[in-house]
Amino acid sequence: MMFRFAVLALSMTLLAACATGPEPLQGDFNPITPRDAAATDSTGATVRWGGRIVSVEPMSNRTCFEMVSTHLGSSGRPYWGSDDTGGRFLACRTGFYDPAVFERNREVTFIGRLDGYENRRIGQYDYRFPRVEADVVYLWPQYETANLIYPYPAPWPWWGWW
Repeated sequence: MMFRFAVLALSMTLLAACATGPEPLQGDFNPITPRDAAATDSTGATVRWGGRIVSVEPMSNRTCFEMVSTHLGSSGRPYWGSDDTGGRFLACRTGFYDPAVFERNREVTFIGRLDGYENRRIGQYDYRFPRVEADVVYLWPQYETANLIYPYPAPWPWWGWW
């Protein structure tokens, strides 16, 4: 009995260790952040950057995304660990990406090559945006929230009886 439990626990641990992100986001990338890239010249570096959409600009032959960079989890999904961001960046890809789907604050991860810089204004501030020519544009599904309703009083004695 104990042996079966040990085998089950080991197999669950191994399966959890094999869990990775989506296949298009796997690989080795330059660890530079958009903030670091804006301060130095890192043109040509292959990066995996992600964050939340600020705006989407469809053009005649491509679409560009203005992004607020965030940390990426092991799966490549952006997450907000604190109010500290990694800066802003632009990511462009050939084709049309509908702004109704790629709407403000959606989480996206890009893989591509840093191909230059673009100066734009954020309010009255001049900002140097690193620009990524994206090979992969991965739109993450939105988190669903659920309202849980518990019966009152709780029928489980370890929660207490009120």
